[in-house]
Amino acid sequence: MAFDRIDRQILALLQDDGRMTNVDLAERVGLTAPPCLRRVRALEEAGAIRGYHADLDAARLGFPITVFAMVSLRSQAEHDLAAFENHVASIPEIRECHMLNGEIDFILKIVASDLKSFQEILTTHLTPAPNVASVKTSLTIRTAKQISGIPVSVD
Repeated sequence: MAFDRIDRQILALLQDDGRMTNVDLAERVGLTAPPCLRRVRALEEAGAIRGYHADLDAARLGFPITVFAMVSLRSQAEHDLAAFENHVASIPEIRECHMLNGEIDFILKIVASDLKSFQEILTTHLTPAPNVASVKTSLTIRTAKQISGIPVSVD
């Protein structure tokens, strides 16, 4: 799907504020409400908009610990990769899982209520998982930048 300037404006505005009303969105992009809503629905149906989410404060909600885990597997056969991805999908504290190219097979973003909880996730769910060769972890000290989404050019 090719995106024109108005589509890119809609995407940028909704990415910044997914709760914006259709009337406000239409006004900001220079359309009336019905054609704006049709464009939003078309962007959703095309898969350009995958969903709408609240940006939650992990620390305020009891998850002040964020750890990145670099996981190496013994086998990189597709069925072993898929089995690992399915395993981590079942662990709610693992918020992101990215397969990498290079020495490390996956990087995971894990949240925890405290270090003991993180250790439990690590020792009961991650390191003993089938096909896991090694896990290296790095505890986040602070986050200097955290922006969801992608840079959308509206030029």
